[in-house]
Amino acid sequence: MPHPLAPEEQARAGCYALVAGLFGAPAGASFLAALADAPPLDEDGASLLAPAYNRLLAASRAMDAEAADQEYTDLFVGVGKSEVNLHASHWRSGFMMDRPLAELRADLAALRIVRIERATLLEDHLAALAETMRLLVAGEPGRPPAPLEDQRRFFETHIAPWALDCCDAIARSSLANYYRRAAEFTLTFLAIERDSFAMG
Repeated sequence: MPHPLAPEEQARAGCYALVAGLFGAPAGASFLAALADAPPLDEDGASLLAPAYNRLLAASRAMDAEAADQEYTDLFVGVGKSEVNLHASHWRSGFMMDRPLAELRADLAALRIVRIERATLLEDHLAALAETMRLLVAGEPGRPPAPLEDQRRFFETHIAPWALDCCDAIARSSLANYYRRAAEFTLTFLAIERDSFAMG
C-alpha cells in the first residue's frame, strides 16, 4: 500500500482490487493459482463476506484457466450480444456509451483520475469502477486516499444503482459456473459497502 491504512481500509482496497481482477479479463492460470493458494477467512463471525470469499477460493482451486476463458467469453463477450453486460451505461440507460458514461467521465476529471492510454475497458465497466474505488480507498504514490465522503459519493452515484443487479444476473445465469462464485462474492462485498456508506 502506498499510504498507511487501517486494516479495514486495507481490506476494502483489497476487495476492490479482487473485483477488478475477476471481471477485467478472463481468470488466467496465475490468477486462479493465487486465489487457490490464498488463506481462507475465518467464518466464525457474523459477516457474510467470509463464506462468499471462501467459496470463491474453492472454485478457483477447481477451475481450469481455459474453461474460465471460455466462460468469460460466453457470459461477457458473446457473439453480437453478451449474456450479461458489465457496463453501467447499459444497465442505467439501456445503451452503451450513453449519458451515465459522460457523467462518470466528468466526475473522474473532477477527481483528477485519468484513463491510462493502454486501457482497453471503458470507464464504466465494472472492473474499471472497482479499480477506481480501490484508488480512492488506498491512494497511490503522490496521491493520498480520497476522503470518505468522496468515496461514498462515487459509489452511490456510479456503482450502487446497477452493479448489484448485474452481479445478481451473473449468479442466476445458466452459463455461469466459476463466475457465479465471483458474482456472489462481489455482490456480498458491494452490499456491505452500500450498507456501510448508508450508516455513515
